[in-house]
Amino acid sequence: MTDLTTRDDRALIVHLIYRLDFGGLESLMVERINRMPAERYRHAVVCLTDFNPAFARKIARTDVALHALHKQPGLSLGTHGALWRLLRQLRPAVLHSYNLSAIEYAPVALAAGVPVRINGAHGRDADDPHGLNRKHNLLRRLMVPFYHCCYANSAAMEAWNRAVIKVPGHKTRMLVNGIDAERFRPRAAGDAAPADSPFEAGHIVIGTVGRIQAVKDHATLVDAFALLRQRLPGEAARLRLAIVGDGPLLPATREKVALLGLADAVWLPGARTDIADILRRIDIFAMSSIAEGTPGSALEAMASGLPVVGTRVGGIPEVIADGGTGFLVPPSDPAAMAAALERYVVSPDLATQHGTAGRERVLRKYSMAAMVAAYQAMYDSLCESRIKTKGAVPSCVE
Repeated sequence: MTDLTTRDDRALIVHLIYRLDFGGLESLMVERINRMPAERYRHAVVCLTDFNPAFARKIARTDVALHALHKQPGLSLGTHGALWRLLRQLRPAVLHSYNLSAIEYAPVALAAGVPVRINGAHGRDADDPHGLNRKHNLLRRLMVPFYHCCYANSAAMEAWNRAVIKVPGHKTRMLVNGIDAERFRPRAAGDAAPADSPFEAGHIVIGTVGRIQAVKDHATLVDAFALLRQRLPGEAARLRLAIVGDGPLLPATREKVALLGLADAVWLPGARTDIADILRRIDIFAMSSIAEGTPGSALEAMASGLPVVGTRVGGIPEVIADGGTGFLVPPSDPAAMAAALERYVVSPDLATQHGTAGRERVLRKYSMAAMVAAYQAMYDSLCESRIKTKGAVPSCVE
């Protein structure tokens, strides 16, 4: 636990997540913390389980406290008590919980006197990609009265929140992801190759970035890559696949690659901090997810000038213009994904055209500044309407 005890009258936002580690949700949360005006808010990150110290170093602000509650599997009632005590100590203006894994703690925040409570829907779990689990949905519905805002990061998720979870209109909004288009930019002459990269001049690199877990369905991408090599035997020696990220299924993915005889053609480096450099060495980006919110990794790829082949699930179709910035394929369909990837391999000009259009789309609709401003506006408006009493918690709005 990082403890910052110096008195500070700025309003405090507590970000409650399951674990702070390499991932799209976590990366964008850290970007917002780093970029939000320091004179407006303080931030603390509370991890129900623990945090990865290497990833935690991405938090650039020195006034951000990290807390780990070391939650055990299951209900873990002790975690509720530990969070209540921590919130009583921190006295935040806002509890901002993320996804289903942290949604149940709003009553604890209410009991601890936290005046503003927010939950963000950034995607669903792999075991319930379409949001059909009745037990999970009942929990979501039961928690709605305890929250002042239940936002979503895609139009599809927001519509689902309204229709299935019955979030009332005054409690919902859509907050799309944003991308740093200066950091994520197209390849230029003189750009150095990423450290330890096995790729050489002449290779055609298909890549993906994200946590290696069931919801991302990397097995389908590996199968599609194997099919692509069969469909294009003349190009097989040049084709390469990069699956960048860590996660519980990394060992199984490596085993699958080895069983298919693809070890020399597939790079699985684990978690990396040089994603922007890696994307500049990739030629085609692929997303094989079975569920998604607004896919930050696809937006990073588009900002980097890459065409994207993605599955037609969640918020992916909102990001990828089918036939304009990439191609959409059904989920869990290696043949369809291989066919879409083939179109770019055999037509580099089409890949360049779609990649250019993708970057223009990001610059137009998904700027980092707009994302940060939208989240700040949410905090400002909720604090202004909910915090009436002076003294105990400072107002979020001057």
